[in-house]
Amino acid sequence: MSTQTRPIVVVGVDGSPDAARALRWAQDEARRRDATLLLVNGVEVGAAAASPYGSGVLMEQLEEGGEAVLAEALAEVRAAGFEAEGRIEVGSAAHALIEASRGADLLVVGSRGHGGFVGLLLGSVSAACAHHAHCPVVIIRPEDRSAA
Repeated sequence: MSTQTRPIVVVGVDGSPDAARALRWAQDEARRRDATLLLVNGVEVGAAAASPYGSGVLMEQLEEGGEAVLAEALAEVRAAGFEAEGRIEVGSAAHALIEASRGADLLVVGSRGHGGFVGLLLGSVSAACAHHAHCPVVIIRPEDRSAA
């Protein structure tokens, strides 16, 4: 149970179409619950962290990209009149979302993000959240189910 005075709805944002749909759904749910939104972007570093060639520059670019995605999503949510916070975590997106779910009332994620082939090798962020989150999880499916 949350000790906050207002409920908290956590939503994963990564710039993907499914994450954009999850953000819209989370806004609707936050409105119904009179909740604060917490937007989380987990910057997946993957092989970049192990690369001896320019990993610092690549890491910086990945972080800047994640910050840009988060800033755009926060601007959209705040323009719609929501109280919102943002958090960026370097490392596993699943871990970032699962940790953010501690004390939250709901976690909302898209069924697919910008994981691509890496997501197939490491497992689905949405599946990890469904199994390990500390609150209920809503997974937003693609509009075109044949695309999943």
